Amino acid sequence: MPRVLRILNRLAVGGPVLNATYLSRFLAPDFETILVVGEKEDHEKSAAYLADQLGINYVTIKGMGRSINPASDYLAYHQIKKLIKTFKPDIVHTHSAKPGALGRLAASASSVPVILHTFHGHVFHSYFGSIKSNVFINTERYLARKSDAIIAISEQQKNELVQQFKIAPDDKFHVIPLGFDLDRFRNGTDEKRMKFRAEFSIDDDTLAIGIIGRLVPVKNHYLFLKAIKQVLERSHKKIKALIIGDGETRADLENLANETGIPFSTEKDREHVHPLIFTSWRSDIDVINAGLDIVCLTSFNEGTPVSLIEAQAADKAVVSTRVGGIADIVVEGETALLADVNDTQTYCDHLLRLVEDDALRLCMGSNSSKHVLQKFSYQRLMNDMSQLYYQLLEKKKR
Repeated sequence: MPRVLRILNRLAVGGPVLNATYLSRFLAPDFETILVVGEKEDHEKSAAYLADQLGINYVTIKGMGRSINPASDYLAYHQIKKLIKTFKPDIVHTHSAKPGALGRLAASASSVPVILHTFHGHVFHSYFGSIKSNVFINTERYLARKSDAIIAISEQQKNELVQQFKIAPDDKFHVIPLGFDLDRFRNGTDEKRMKFRAEFSIDDDTLAIGIIGRLVPVKNHYLFLKAIKQVLERSHKKIKALIIGDGETRADLENLANETGIPFSTEKDREHVHPLIFTSWRSDIDVINAGLDIVCLTSFNEGTPVSLIEAQAADKAVVSTRVGGIADIVVEGETALLADVNDTQTYCDHLLRLVEDDALRLCMGSNSSKHVLQKFSYQRLMNDMSQLYYQLLEKKKR
């Protein structure tokens, strides 16, 4: 049985943790896996419950945080080398930037037979200035030379990494889309919808518009507030907007809502009579999606946003910016309306259109689940990854 050392940056809510935990659980018994994780940041919601639900034991490496810290990174590197020496993996598979650097360096130094890395997103634009971004790009080019394969989670992401940033040649990349257990977004939806809307005082004739994710600059929630403001001013329909998640920009977003005249409540309030609600972190995303009518995304940069896959599985129409791998997970004009990231007015117009046009909104929602259920099941993910692992192992034997 081949052994896999899987290294993830942290058990924080988001797409990478779902990918890594599902692979760790469902590739068994064909592969024996140890999952290694770093420490999450204080403002992030822990996803340790996912590992518990799946029955996964994991090893936490203290100091393998998100930010660069030479002293702690050096210690984390040696801890990974120690694990490699003890576990003797046939494959080291890293996920996201920091584990990708420390894990691949340690695996290369330890002569692990197969080394591969998954890009869940990247920080090559919209995060830092040009000098820092170029440092990360050149670092990834160096690490790519130590990798037997690199996984992109969409064709769009692969093209960006190969053609725009020249991380590695095309033949080193393999496109393996994410995969999830989407059944929970299909089951008991009527009861879940009633529960969600009762909690937040949302009447049957009110349209619920939600955005789900970390409150950080790259997610660009400011555009969401601008769009909600326009809808409130231009539509006669009753709407309730929900910002689901938390993070470093929350105070700024609350201030902007006050400045632009959008009254809001928070998770601490008993009553929710205002048009905007900050819910903070929630783990019942299936309940939330059942209760929403439209799901938004406003990011400057994305890999494959899980929130849009889950929204489509729940038959929801989507309004999003046209960035990263989004075009690979929605069907523009059929399951989602997309706008260029700098085209604020088109984004606002798209959201207003879905609010006003009931038939269009419902039609796009019904198209959505058919699209994602076929493309993003976890069974397909296991099959794709297993085939790649065996292919790389066989190649090394030859």
